[in-house]
Amino acid sequence: MKDFSSADKSPEYFYMGLYVLVGAGALMMAVGFFGCCGAMRESQCVLGSFFTCLLVIFAAEVTTGVFAFIGKGVAIRHVQTMYEEAYNDYLKDRERGNGTLITFHSTFQCCGKESSEQVQPTCPKELLGPKNCIDEIEAIISVKLQLIGIVGIGIAGLTIFGMIFSMVLCCAIRTSRDVI
Repeated sequence: MKDFSSADKSPEYFYMGLYVLVGAGALMMAVGFFGCCGAMRESQCVLGSFFTCLLVIFAAEVTTGVFAFIGKGVAIRHVQTMYEEAYNDYLKDRERGNGTLITFHSTFQCCGKESSEQVQPTCPKELLGPKNCIDEIEAIISVKLQLIGIVGIGIAGLTIFGMIFSMVLCCAIRTSRDVI
């Protein structure tokens, strides 16, 4: 993502998402540890805590999904704005070149906005016909966000199964202790 921004503008907001993912991974590891310990020790308290943690994680997944769905247009417009800034920077100083514009063109397999004549040196060599980058950015980001949404729904389904199984195990432990 660093290649998509100009040299003087650093995309810290993209790094925020990475930090959140690392934190979520650490949280999931801790929650999984509690679930394993609760099942192994047959502890209703730890299994109840595991269920509560999974419920909070599920609520966070749903909230994130809703915000991602609502903010889809903003994300697309932001990347398009980044492209237009790189495009305009290139037109101002063609001799200096623009690595950001080259990265955009090679990543999205497109060239230019309305026409590709002005930025032809930055276009990928394997590109057959002219493609409007503004349209390509919207199409590719929409497809990728749909894929991320499908994966998110799958993870939310696994979280629901984890909640169901933890409650079934918790009830089975309670029932077995009542019998003894």
